[in-house]
Amino acid sequence: MEEKINAFMDEVKARNGHEPEFIQAVQEVAETVIPYIVKHDIYHGKNILLRMVEPERLLSFRVAWVDDDGEIHVNRGYRIQMNSAIGPYKGGLRFHPTVNASVLKFLAFEQVFKNSLTTLPMGGGKGGSDFDPKGKSDDEVMRFCHAFMLELNRHIGPNTDVPAGDIGVGAREIGFLFGMYKKIRNEFTGVLTGKGLSWGGSKIRPEATGYGTVYFAQSMLKTKNKDLKGKNVVISGSGNVAQFAAEKVLQLGGKVLTMSDSGGYVYDKDGIDTDKLAFVMDLKNNKRGRISEYASKYQSAEYHKGKTPWDVKCDIALPCATQNELDGEDAQNLIDNGCICVAEGANMPSTPEAIHAFHKAKILFAPGKASNAGGVATSGLEMSQNSLRISWTREEVDERLQGIMEDIHDSCIEYGKEEDGYCNYVKGANIAGFVKVADAMLAQGVI
Repeated sequence: MEEKINAFMDEVKARNGHEPEFIQAVQEVAETVIPYIVKHDIYHGKNILLRMVEPERLLSFRVAWVDDDGEIHVNRGYRIQMNSAIGPYKGGLRFHPTVNASVLKFLAFEQVFKNSLTTLPMGGGKGGSDFDPKGKSDDEVMRFCHAFMLELNRHIGPNTDVPAGDIGVGAREIGFLFGMYKKIRNEFTGVLTGKGLSWGGSKIRPEATGYGTVYFAQSMLKTKNKDLKGKNVVISGSGNVAQFAAEKVLQLGGKVLTMSDSGGYVYDKDGIDTDKLAFVMDLKNNKRGRISEYASKYQSAEYHKGKTPWDVKCDIALPCATQNELDGEDAQNLIDNGCICVAEGANMPSTPEAIHAFHKAKILFAPGKASNAGGVATSGLEMSQNSLRISWTREEVDERLQGIMEDIHDSCIEYGKEEDGYCNYVKGANIAGFVKVADAMLAQGVI
């Protein structure tokens, strides 16, 4: 089996050797899915996984825009249309200096499995630019978004490709992008998700990824006859996902101890309660400040510059910042400090070494493609509402979100339960996501 996996990876590396993030994502899937393929004759000789790792379309384009001083800047824009076997391409747009083809291919590949797990009819895609919205005026962001959409519009549509937001792309950016798309195409469609409530957005969408991560963690804890009430929770990040993960933890009776940004993390021994979380939301969403300001306001908090929060003693860890933020040493620190559950709110925040440590210790660990699927699930619900020209209530959307996360958890249990009773959620998520897409690809022939 190891020879088969290595042979497959050698072929992938030969084509994509300069893309480490993509290679890492494919390796994780190959290690769990290839043994499943070997045991099922329907997939023999079809090279189905090799077809899945090759994007159906990879778009790269120039984005020229003018700043407030009249200087022209040039950024690179991307859209990776990975797989459309079960529905139109669906996945976020990321505006961040680290964006490149490797990062977006890994995200698009993960998105294929994540979208499949939701049970909604959505293929996988991802896109973005190396543009950095930080420090830019609203007018500069608007001009960039309009320039970006001037090219992207010809490749997307409500039945073709439906982008959403991601890091650096929030309600402001989605509004500017949608406005230009509507003007160019002269149509009002559900082509983007994450829209404002007054123009086609869905209730719960901003909260969905964070809420969904916590709902998934709650389902994991139930398998051990536990819940979040009274548990100490360590969260990384302080953006959208982290904020609403913290909010849901508080609603379910947990205690949030940390939040972070790229500069470091804050630890509040008294807990980040509802009022303190409101301060963080205002700081990050409106003032665009740094998390260090939290420690200046609250005497119960400590700020740890340049560090991540994984050495803080906790019951549950929710990495909600960015990829590869939690390494093998961090994982061991969490395990040694009594952590019983890790649910990824970000995309691939745990390194392979960290995941190996979690599995070796037999603690509950959920990969992002399962535990953070709530965001894209609610995007799918937004697409449905747009198609039907209706708007569901907050309670209806939240109920549907909880149901989807429970279904994803059940699928992971079905394919990930091992002989000793331990559930390997990575294995379960990968195989469950693979089966639906692979069967659709087989039914549609070699295309």
